[in-house]
Amino acid sequence: MTSSEREVPSRGSRVTWDATAYDTRHAYVARYGADLVDTLAPLWRERVLDLGCGTGHLTARIAARGAEVIGIDSSPSMIERAKSNYPGLDFRVAGATDFELAEPIDAVFSNAVLHWVTASDQDSVAACVWRALRPGGRFVAELGGKGNVGTIIAALRAALETVRRHPTSPDLDAWYFPTIGEYASVLERQGLAVVHAELFDRLTTLENGDEGMRAWIEMFAADWLALVPRGRRRELISAAERRMRDTLYHDGHWTADYRRLRIMAFRES
Repeated sequence: MTSSEREVPSRGSRVTWDATAYDTRHAYVARYGADLVDTLAPLWRERVLDLGCGTGHLTARIAARGAEVIGIDSSPSMIERAKSNYPGLDFRVAGATDFELAEPIDAVFSNAVLHWVTASDQDSVAACVWRALRPGGRFVAELGGKGNVGTIIAALRAALETVRRHPTSPDLDAWYFPTIGEYASVLERQGLAVVHAELFDRLTTLENGDEGMRAWIEMFAADWLALVPRGRRRELISAAERRMRDTLYHDGHWTADYRRLRIMAFRES
């Protein structure tokens, strides 16, 4: 589950999102999120928030079920694209850690977003979700889980050490990939009762053929690229590709070793 400015959560605390590239080169993010809408199972006239809506494709799927949906994203470029894609829907610029709604809603939905929020800000997100929900309202989310893109991270780390010629501190990792227990604890601290949690592997074929991994790194691993001079970034990507080609490149296509955490929780009171 993407501009000319640096943007803050919900969709990335340090990432510059290119909404056009996100829509045209990484459409699998919304495609794989489609069955999360089935898990949400929105009902006619239910009020739903799509938290970190990106360019709006899953927001539109929720609306097509008859729900009254609002899409929010911290990225102005994403919201601009979403409004262009679906002019009849309600999209707003707002962050995951401090959003507010005028009235309680029935459900909060979030796909491929919350791993962009720093670990220290996860309690703020959960508190916002709790405040947004009516008693009995549900939170349905999927994010990267423990071990997500582990092969890619290892290749980037090794390539960075080669290009920079000194070890890389582990705190340079750009994402929050929790265990089930870690994330359930975040929600429970904020008064959300977890009723389902699942951690599963989803090896995902990337678009763009031979350029798929390069496109993925340029879009989603910009923090890593920023650690080397602009003129050496292609060298870094090529070094990382060489390290993971035997594992993640098959029949002319790159794959990403995704591991996803899917969770459902309710506000009890």
